[in-house]
Amino acid sequence: MFSKDGKAKDIATPRICDVVWHDGEFIKWDDARVHVMSHVLHYGSSIFEGIRCYATKRGPAIFRLKEHMQRFLNSAKIYRMDHTWKLDQLTAASVELVERSGLDQCYIRPILFRSLDEARPAFGVNPFPNPLACYIGAWDWGKYLGDEAIEKGVDVCVSTWNRLTPNSMPAMAKSGANYMNSQLIKMEALVNGFAEGIALDDRGYVSEGSGENIFMVSNGMVLTPPLSSSILAGITRDSVIQICHELGITVKERSIQRAALYVADELFFSGTAAEITPIRSVDRITVGAGGRGEMTEKIQKAFFEITKGERKAPGDWLTYVNATKKSQPGNNGNQSDKTSGVSAPAKSAEEPVLKYQTAASITD
Repeated sequence: MFSKDGKAKDIATPRICDVVWHDGEFIKWDDARVHVMSHVLHYGSSIFEGIRCYATKRGPAIFRLKEHMQRFLNSAKIYRMDHTWKLDQLTAASVELVERSGLDQCYIRPILFRSLDEARPAFGVNPFPNPLACYIGAWDWGKYLGDEAIEKGVDVCVSTWNRLTPNSMPAMAKSGANYMNSQLIKMEALVNGFAEGIALDDRGYVSEGSGENIFMVSNGMVLTPPLSSSILAGITRDSVIQICHELGITVKERSIQRAALYVADELFFSGTAAEITPIRSVDRITVGAGGRGEMTEKIQKAFFEITKGERKAPGDWLTYVNATKKSQPGNNGNQSDKTSGVSAPAKSAEEPVLKYQTAASITD
């Protein structure tokens, strides 16, 4: 899966939906282009989300769509990206994109960034003169850390790179600029023969992985770093916490020392891309029995049963794409908000059947 130098691609080439939602309309994948002088390319001025759509017996179902899109809007607000898009418009666009794609399961990527007004270009750090552009794309993405990782776990290291301090970059915003820090953590891990890296915060306490939150099982309890440890408030992290409550498992947010990772009974990552991935070693020190632990497996089993629509979730977590747009019943049989309202042209009889394209691996 991972080469010694870390330069081999780490996931299979995905199938990609050949249309992209852009500012209220669907355009061809090949037409989704950005000018090289766009502010985002020079200064990292973007916010984005990662959302999974799962295959269920009732068709494709998007996992916690509203919560992801609300975080998307929150990130935009933190970075003073004033736009007109509403929560129901963005959720409706995502539902229709999946519907148009024909994919049973996929990964959805909304992104909002500062572009370029080609008629009146503005340059420099000041972002305000630059227009905003919003896109949503989708592709079929497998297991982020590998198919075997879900059962056997992954080998990780503690990174020499710390997570950003909360008052230098807002960790609670999912911004493109933050992921330069993630890339340093990920690259260092890969070139040293590990699947992933764990970063510490500025105080030396455990923060998170390059693109995942982390959980530790110790003495029958599940522990996870608090928001004050410069972590992203993960949607999957929140799901794990709620699942633990449902299963009667004690879960607490508390600061975790680096050394505690080595003596933990179990460790696992959580995230939209990583889902629930066990950690079998840290810095080549075996964690527990060196594989997926009993508690991790129990939580993982409940999570995947929920995402498949086979188990009642703690909340209305699934948006079924094939349900009528006037009412999107969740997996608990509850009625969620309407998914109408997206400003996009209706599909016509002449519209071509979607084809799938291949692209180089895309990592989160």
